[in-house]
Amino acid sequence: MIKPRTPPGVMELLPRDQIAFQRMLDTIRQTFERFGFLPVETPVMELSEVLLTKTGGETERQVYFVQSTGALEKGATDGMPELALRFDLTVPLARYVAEHEHDLAFPFRRYQMQRVYRGERAQRGRFREFYQCDIDVIGKDSLSPRFDAEIPAVIAAVFERLAIGDFTIQLNHRKLLRGYFEGVGIEGEQQFTVLREMDKLDKRGEDAVRETLAGEGFNLQADAIEKLMAFARVRSNGHDDALAKLDALGTGTALFEQGRDELRGILQQLRALGVAESRYALNLSIARGLDYYTGVVYETTLDAHPQIGSICSGGRYDNLASHYSKSKLPGVGISIGLTRLFYQLREAGLVTTAESSVDVLVSLLDDDGLAHALALSQRLRAAGLNVETQLEPRKLAKQMQYADRAGIRFVVIRGEDEIARGVIAVKDLRRGEQFDVVETELAATLQVEREQLRTQGLPA
Repeated sequence: MIKPRTPPGVMELLPRDQIAFQRMLDTIRQTFERFGFLPVETPVMELSEVLLTKTGGETERQVYFVQSTGALEKGATDGMPELALRFDLTVPLARYVAEHEHDLAFPFRRYQMQRVYRGERAQRGRFREFYQCDIDVIGKDSLSPRFDAEIPAVIAAVFERLAIGDFTIQLNHRKLLRGYFEGVGIEGEQQFTVLREMDKLDKRGEDAVRETLAGEGFNLQADAIEKLMAFARVRSNGHDDALAKLDALGTGTALFEQGRDELRGILQQLRALGVAESRYALNLSIARGLDYYTGVVYETTLDAHPQIGSICSGGRYDNLASHYSKSKLPGVGISIGLTRLFYQLREAGLVTTAESSVDVLVSLLDDDGLAHALALSQRLRAAGLNVETQLEPRKLAKQMQYADRAGIRFVVIRGEDEIARGVIAVKDLRRGEQFDVVETELAATLQVEREQLRTQGLPA
């Protein structure tokens, strides 16, 4: 007999945890749609030549290839397999936009919430299969920087609704960074290698990064390194302070000034959008290691739990689909790695097991009551309640125990006493109370009870 076990690197949840996860997905989806984003789904498999066009190095070593048993039996193992599992949602988006370019309305506002796959080394909090929740706005030929400010407004709305604690959307700009690099003599391709190294400051610390920048392959002078470190230490606290910190950077190259002007515009637009100034801040150490970012970059962290790391990140890129289309398709977007976030929140006690999505259990005390139980269940469903019907009679205590373990809040009881009095008994397992109600008012009463708990901030 084969021992049942979950493959390493995947998250498999029990139903009530799955409900909590699903509710987070639903909240994120609803928020994306409120900002006018449209749903897209792409196949879990992409052609390998499409998927691996823009990758290499570490990413390519993490790709899962797809091979049918028929192809293996025929010995078709020469070269790269035709198909591979997507490792993010950005490359599939690039292919999608290039392929459907003439059928889409631009700017194209898309959200996508699907699983992706990476051959990560299995360890706590790192997953080989995980959900990403992405939004992107793609322009045709150009895309106004005003969209760069709308994205953090969406981020703020998502995490306000998820109610997982205070958070900060940290902002920087690749043009500001690269312009500053120019000012200290870092040019060309070296800018990208320095950017990737600066992006490691939070993980490695200043001393380690300073040593690397002074060493072989970089050979930066001590004064240039110190200027980089001082620049990376810049943080803001409040809207006016962010503008003041930008002003205090002094004059710079044309690229530097362009990046600073765009950051100022983003800050002012965030205020106009009503985003609380406690929710965003400058952090000039953020670089985002991926080379395709060309403008603003975002990283979002939970204030009370910095050890969780970035819970949402992204930025602006000049040309999404250059490998698949001659059209220029600039864009801006973010990604939430929801599986890892949910795992970390659960570990920190910020997300707890949810109540069942079933509102009511209609109990059954004897076979004579089956027809009524079935009809009552249907009437409650028609009124908008989620109902499970006990289909075989059991002792009432057993039915109560089952409902409690399954997380069902209400149990509806119609025994001989209730029939004689012309009422239905309702046991509220969350409050430990029982009350009677006439059958014609049962659905409305249960709905009121459910909504009362929701308005009190308690699970319903």
